[in-house]
Amino acid sequence: MAAPLTNWPPELPQAQLSALTLLATTYALSHGLVYLPVAQEQPPAPTSVIHAPLALFPSPIPRRLFELAKRLQRIYNVLYARVAMDADFLDQVMGEEQGVGKVDEFTGQLWRRWRQLRDEGVAQPLQLGLFRSDYLLHAPSNGEPVSLKQVEFNTISSSFGALSERSADLHKYLYRSTGYYDTSPYLKEDNLPPNRTIAGLAEGLAEAHKAYNAPNTRILIVVQNGERNVFDQRWLEYELLEKHSVKVVRQTFDELATSARVDPSTRVLTLALAPGLILPDGAARVEISVVYFRAGYTPVDYPTPAHYDTRALLERSRAIQCPSIPLQLAGGKKVQEVLTRPGVLERFLGDAADADRALLRASWMRMWGLDADADGGVAAARAQAHGLVLKPQREGGGNNVYKEAIPPFLDALPPTERAAWIAMELIVPPEGLGNYLVRAGGGTDGAVKADVVSELGIFGWALFGGQDSEVREKEIGWLVRTKGKDSNEGGVAAGFSVLDSIVLVD
Repeated sequence: MAAPLTNWPPELPQAQLSALTLLATTYALSHGLVYLPVAQEQPPAPTSVIHAPLALFPSPIPRRLFELAKRLQRIYNVLYARVAMDADFLDQVMGEEQGVGKVDEFTGQLWRRWRQLRDEGVAQPLQLGLFRSDYLLHAPSNGEPVSLKQVEFNTISSSFGALSERSADLHKYLYRSTGYYDTSPYLKEDNLPPNRTIAGLAEGLAEAHKAYNAPNTRILIVVQNGERNVFDQRWLEYELLEKHSVKVVRQTFDELATSARVDPSTRVLTLALAPGLILPDGAARVEISVVYFRAGYTPVDYPTPAHYDTRALLERSRAIQCPSIPLQLAGGKKVQEVLTRPGVLERFLGDAADADRALLRASWMRMWGLDADADGGVAAARAQAHGLVLKPQREGGGNNVYKEAIPPFLDALPPTERAAWIAMELIVPPEGLGNYLVRAGGGTDGAVKADVVSELGIFGWALFGGQDSEVREKEIGWLVRTKGKDSNEGGVAAGFSVLDSIVLVD
């Protein structure tokens, strides 16, 4: 049925809207759907929290497209693992000599250190990916059925897995406690799919920890200074300890610059604990099995060359990287574009079924590089600007250029920097979708109704890179982020979106 895709959310009188808002915000605060508040300088220990931005109703997604997204994740897991293991391909596309790295300093810094590490000899062939593939519903005006189109594939710091689970639980609670006041026949338990992403992400980390196969080791989470989205990470830490008996240590790049040490003969990575923290056996250092990056995806995380050197030090060790530098490079927008070219997909999925490759291709919008055919790529972007987005090699939201902003941007873009950008046809989301968006500080009258666009993300993990290049992988959960329709960007942490969940429709 098309009704939920053209007329959503159901109307509510103010009394019911206020009651739902109060239930939602108190549930969020009670169940860890929270952020640290904005502060000039975060104290060492949190003293208060705010609820994460949230949607009051789940957003409708056709059941067939939700199932398709989960199926696609299994294929994408294998694809990006194989891309990360293909050094020649990454050198050509992302390297400093032929690819993006020669014009994009951030990419070049990472690639140069990876090349040096290869020259030295890689100590740990295994790699772990915690992935998220993001999609929008596409409803072109030519009458074609609504389809699923990929926005991007994330290979580093794929966040909000834990809080997305809390958000799905929130909407299930609102249904169970109020029935959403019988406002829609689609709001029933069978249409609210379970989301257990925390267990899935922790499982991937635990499998890598097990593959490292050494006693008394810990997983390192590399975090940003002043991280506000800390609880999304802490839920994984608690799951690892409670379900897998794996301990975690959290440090920033600044802390790692002085605490991290790699033994030159064994390549074992150890960290110094904070002063005064001595283990029961008297040790003041711990061995690391897995390095999980929740930082390092933006140039802001590397204010000096020494910060890149710290990243390389971690990669030089025997600890399994999540992601490794090549896997981070594989997540570049340029790789996403190159994969759409004729014959490239077969390089990595030649053994896959034709139907699987066809499904991947059907999930892509048209893309090209701005450096394509000399000035041809720029000319095409200028001529079609009203239906395009330009993307650089960046993650985290707030980096893209849209529609009418494209021509003046192209006027100012030096020709030498074109290779760092791709053009992608805009996905056209369905009309008539709305929601009530709730941000902290609004009280019971803080639910703001808006026309919205919802982005579906599917999580997966892959452990790969052994002698036989086998890829062990799994699809493990999902998230929904919803933003006002007039907002081009979609990052929750960047302030553009709210956390949401799914109501399945037929």
